[in-house]
Amino acid sequence: MTKNHAITVRNLTLGDGSPKICVPITARNPEELREQLVKVREVPCDMAELRADYYDGDPIEELAALRGQMPDMPILFTFRTKEEGGEREISLEEYASLNRRAAGDATTAAAADFIDLEYNRGEGFLRELCRELQEKDVKVIASFHDFNQTPDPDTLVRLLCRMQELGADVTKAAVMPCNERDVLKLLQAAVEMKEKYADRPYIVMSMGRLGGVSRLAGTLTGSAVTFAAAAASSAPGQMDADLVAQVLSVLK
Repeated sequence: MTKNHAITVRNLTLGDGSPKICVPITARNPEELREQLVKVREVPCDMAELRADYYDGDPIEELAALRGQMPDMPILFTFRTKEEGGEREISLEEYASLNRRAAGDATTAAAADFIDLEYNRGEGFLRELCRELQEKDVKVIASFHDFNQTPDPDTLVRLLCRMQELGADVTKAAVMPCNERDVLKLLQAAVEMKEKYADRPYIVMSMGRLGGVSRLAGTLTGSAVTFAAAAASSAPGQMDADLVAQVLSVLK
């Protein structure tokens, strides 16, 4: 069995055996951001995901505003492209530039703690941008999405291992089940990672209502984070954060 090395950011540790709850923020303007922050503060959560592709203005200004309101909570900055189920099209150059800005520099107080980079942007691109962001002391989550199907367990394991090799601090696979057996494929791949291959935290989920059980099974599968909704969900199948916290508490 490999050791799934934990990482700690602020006061949050990923990969210690207990799945953490991440709540997405999908505001399109400053008013919606204020409204969603009220709801985020009312639910049990460990980190917040800023879905920058929803925002109509400059996402970095949104990031700064969020950091000002939540100075101690770890923030995951995610610009999900249209191809990966997000809200906006963006060129590769713009995508790289935006994520570099989200990482900040020595003069930036409002930098993200984690930045999500899409595996499907290309391996060379991911490796290089990952290195750049890590030099700014940001943790990178490399993510793979398939909204049409669930690859077989061996393929999922290979993808997660490949993202480890490319240097990501955390790896993530989110796939769509077409039937019950697809959910079991995802769970099987996760347990195999836990037992044999993971040398850093990883996140897995089976999307949609059919895959809901995967969002509650992190204690079993080793998945380090589960995404749950406080206001609006950002992906198919996200459950209410209060409910997820209750179930995780019982399973723990």
